[in-house]
Amino acid sequence: MKLSPYFFVLILGLLQGVFAVESQKSVIISFPDNTPDSVILEAKKTITDAGGWITHEYNLFKGFAAKATSNALQTISTTSTNFLPVIEEDQVVSINGDISRE
Repeated sequence: MKLSPYFFVLILGLLQGVFAVESQKSVIISFPDNTPDSVILEAKKTITDAGGWITHEYNLFKGFAAKATSNALQTISTTSTNFLPVIEEDQVVSINGDISRE
């Protein structure tokens, strides 16, 4: 039996889909000042459980920077209705207004 080249292309495409990993986004997540620590800890756990990681924890405001999947960020934004997080893409901003994404 002779296998068609299209068969191999199909198999490679399927394998790519099986082994695909959702991309990570660099974000900064901040919460209102009255947010309980338990809400922030749960948000961090959601990110790490989804394969992301916390890159920085802030002390000046309630928040942290992370690499996270879109699914994890969606979960965080819908989990707590009383303490809504602000999720922003992590960027470098210069004094003359230039923006570069990391």
